[in-house]
Amino acid sequence: MRTLSIRENRPLIGVSNPQTCFQTSNFQMEILFVILSALSFILLVILLIRSQTNKTPEVDLNAYVSVDLLKREQAYVAELKSNNEKLSAELMELNRMISAEKQAKVDLERRLEEHAAEVEKLQEKFQKEFELAANRILDKNTENFQKRSSEQMKTILSPLQEKIVSFEKKVVETHEKGVSERAALKAVVEQLSLQNKNLSEEAQNLTKALKGDVKKQGNWGEVILERILESSGLRKGFEYTTQESFRNDEGRLVQPDVVIHLPDEKYVIVDSKVSLVAYEKLAGAEEAEDIEKALKEHSLSVRAHVKGLSDKAYQKLHKEKSPDFVLLFIPIEGAFNAALQFDNAIYEDALDKNIIIVSPTTLLATLRTIASIWKQEYQNQNIRKIADEGAKLYDKLVGFVEDMQKLGKQMDTTQRTYEGAMKKLSEGSGNLLRRGENMKKLGLQTTKSIDKELLDNDSDNELIE
Repeated sequence: MRTLSIRENRPLIGVSNPQTCFQTSNFQMEILFVILSALSFILLVILLIRSQTNKTPEVDLNAYVSVDLLKREQAYVAELKSNNEKLSAELMELNRMISAEKQAKVDLERRLEEHAAEVEKLQEKFQKEFELAANRILDKNTENFQKRSSEQMKTILSPLQEKIVSFEKKVVETHEKGVSERAALKAVVEQLSLQNKNLSEEAQNLTKALKGDVKKQGNWGEVILERILESSGLRKGFEYTTQESFRNDEGRLVQPDVVIHLPDEKYVIVDSKVSLVAYEKLAGAEEAEDIEKALKEHSLSVRAHVKGLSDKAYQKLHKEKSPDFVLLFIPIEGAFNAALQFDNAIYEDALDKNIIIVSPTTLLATLRTIASIWKQEYQNQNIRKIADEGAKLYDKLVGFVEDMQKLGKQMDTTQRTYEGAMKKLSEGSGNLLRRGENMKKLGLQTTKSIDKELLDNDSDNELIE
């Protein structure tokens, strides 16, 4: 029958990429062709009925079947249009998220460049001030004092130079990291559709091998979930943990499959649920009645998973940090789409219980968004560290300037003390140089003599002859 052929070739709903949308458009053209063929067939039947009014009741039955077939095709076309609109909305939302992420990266890069320029200007300013201070010190002191001062300056400036180099290194690393992350994000978006397609194909291949063994089904679902997490950019043990144990309000131990950690100590719980038995029946059904029965059984199985997850009340764990919703992961894309096509109220009923049903496609997109949030958080942390280092650097500079001011005052005091001592030594009546030289004239036995230049500068010229 034509209806069975169409249902077997239905596209998967939820794949948010342009190629899938294009395939959906081609499929709609095929549907329109089928509808036109059906209309032609019905018209022919009506003409035959009118021309052969005395035929057997079997002709009337065929006409009724054709009309029913037309109604089914029209309903399915309307459904395909609705699904196409949903796909377009999802694609627009993903493009908006990518544009916002790019703009945030550009803003961060601009702020880092402005900050680096300010640091460079500050460094040049203080370098000039240091040079002026050093020149004043060198002009006022002897060669020996200049040497000691140079050593002191080197001791003081070395830690400061190390701080500046470390600060510049962090700024460069942050900038390079932002550039590489933008390139990585673009590559990830391009590979998203291919990865999702591969995951769906692998899930389909394992369906028959796993049917009938509930334990193996659960383990297989957790393996698929783990692979998606590894592809998302999140790190196990850091941004997410598996099989983490909690105690609810009743003191009972609960253990969700995966806990996705968010900034500010929030988290999101992901629990994998597999419904393979009913879906396998649906895949093998050929008659319309069997398909309808298998779809109903499959949708009831999904609803049972929603109820079971709701009864666990993960939303009530750690009330101040509890998640607003829980993700119910269905690892087979086709099973996810089949359940929603047959009973589209499942999704809304799950939302009323704070549960969001996700497939490999939607889960990977969600995890990528969370990974991007974490990258932004880490960059913000680096910016805060850079700001702290800048504040510490400024405090060091202030302390250094204060020490230099103290050193200048001490040098002035030393200079005045030196000049006073020299006056006592060589100036005035009865200064020490003159008295010492007179004692030598009187016959004092010495092995050394006072510098003649000092004696010439002596203001007291009264020497004993």
